[in-house]
Amino acid sequence: MPESDLALLSRAAQAAAETATRYIGAEMNVRHKAADGSPVTDADMAVNTVLADILRAARPGYGWLSEESADDPDRLGAEHVFIVDPIDGTRSFIEGSDSWSHSLAVARDGEITAAVVFLPMRDKLYSAARGEGTRLNDAPVQASDVPALASAHVLATRPTLAPEHWRASTPEIRRSHRPSIAYRLGLVAEGRFDAMFTFRQSWEWDIAAGALLLSEAGARLTDRRGAPIRFNAARPLHDGVVAANPALHDDILAQLRPDH
Repeated sequence: MPESDLALLSRAAQAAAETATRYIGAEMNVRHKAADGSPVTDADMAVNTVLADILRAARPGYGWLSEESADDPDRLGAEHVFIVDPIDGTRSFIEGSDSWSHSLAVARDGEITAAVVFLPMRDKLYSAARGEGTRLNDAPVQASDVPALASAHVLATRPTLAPEHWRASTPEIRRSHRPSIAYRLGLVAEGRFDAMFTFRQSWEWDIAAGALLLSEAGARLTDRRGAPIRFNAARPLHDGVVAANPALHDDILAQLRPDH
């Protein structure tokens, strides 16, 4: 039987981890991207090469969208597209933390159909295929059912709680943070946290895999204004992210200022 897209992503994620971990404690050659000043290392580029070699060899007809590759406009005409972040949380990786991840997804006609988020230093492998649920290390997981923001434990940065984002007073919530966006989305899918939101523009490679983890776990991911996200956009950058179970998602949107 041919290897499924999910099995392929899982295999590629393991190879990515083997490559990335070889750089821990070694020279990383940290530099910063001209576009936004974000760091990139030799590890990011090596993992990108490994992923491209494995995934594109297995599915030569699929398009390719990666944070660490020049954008190829041919992806826009492809029915299927790989959307990958070789190392999500590069700053965390550089600092020696364990909260970075490999984020891999397949999109078909704008919808994510297979996804893996792998945190090798935490031994956490989130995976999902459309219609098959979300799993963490091969055990089924489900998003929480907390219905209201007032009682939710949220993954968010401090700037998201600035008064200008909210209709009334800033909500009083339990707030935590993790450096990898893909990991944050996995934690909500897992039910360890109730919601995640960011109001900064978000690249598809950060959120594509998490989108399917969430939907298959009974949660919802939209942009900050509540619009669904279609992937493999010509400009793969979207207007923030709100992720939570449907009731809590509605409550968050009801409290956000739509005009900000």
